[in-house]
Amino acid sequence: MKEQTEIGKLKEGRYVVIEEEPCKILGIATSKPGKHGAAKSRIDAVGIFDGVKRSIVQPVSAKTYVPIVERKSAQVISISGATVQFMDIKDFDMFELTITEEEASKLEAGTEVPYISSMGKKKLDN
Repeated sequence: MKEQTEIGKLKEGRYVVIEEEPCKILGIATSKPGKHGAAKSRIDAVGIFDGVKRSIVQPVSAKTYVPIVERKSAQVISISGATVQFMDIKDFDMFELTITEEEASKLEAGTEVPYISSMGKKKLDN
């Protein structure tokens, strides 16, 4: 899920959708309005799920999307190599995530772990 807002209302540390990927804003640089144009904002961000750096330059008054990022808890159900099966604590939704062998070795069946959910994607909250 995502909602619409103006570029000028975004702040560092918040989230924005760039190239259909939810991203955390690292920095915002705003230029002054020119003789014939509006003030522009350059937003540098990093993808929450893929870690790829992205940036956009748009007028301050332009509209953009902000992802709804939820922090939730899940219980580890089973671990099979790098694939871990989880169950959401609140709505009992079952899902699987593929994580590194190192992360999987730290998990134990029956323990609760925090995770992030946004735009249909999930990842462990480190």
